[in-house]
Amino acid sequence: MKFKEIELEQVAGFKSQWPDESIEEIAFVGRSNVGKSSFINAFLGRKNLARTSSKPGKTRTINFYNIDNKFRLVDLPGYGYAKVSKAEKAKWDKLINEYLHDRENLKEVFLLVDIRHEPTNLDLQMYNWIIESGFTGFIIATKYDKISRNQLHKHIKQIMKKLDVADEGLIFAYSSETGHNIGVINEQVEVIVNS
Repeated sequence: MKFKEIELEQVAGFKSQWPDESIEEIAFVGRSNVGKSSFINAFLGRKNLARTSSKPGKTRTINFYNIDNKFRLVDLPGYGYAKVSKAEKAKWDKLINEYLHDRENLKEVFLLVDIRHEPTNLDLQMYNWIIESGFTGFIIATKYDKISRNQLHKHIKQIMKKLDVADEGLIFAYSSETGHNIGVINEQVEVIVNS
């Protein structure tokens, strides 16, 4: 799927700022510093659309990207260990929960995890919610370039065990350095958008 017009349609810190529900949305969620912004930039073929940072917690709002007026890609704030106040963290959690529970036009949710580490309990909680809410349970395992090829199977099995994933085909090992599997993920999104 080639993208012609990509627009950061809305940056929302509150539910009242969400755009209308006229087109379907695909959301990307993961803990702080998992590489979500880097993935979104690579996926959309843009260098600095989503702001990246080595400091966790750069994305503090829900960012709605309008893609060719066909669908919106939604970048949710990272959860987990970002160094912010408890009040700020509670605000993010509320924002993420409201979006995931209340958004009628949400078509699919992709969970991003770091392939190098066992998923956290927060990842497990998020994945369980994704499955219980009737979504497919796609996982993008980022930072694939940081492990050796012969470690891939071991790391995928670790993700499957922790998150109780039955189908290995739902997990995409991904690298923002090499673009590994970006085409496969793109094809999957195209299927979702056109279904």
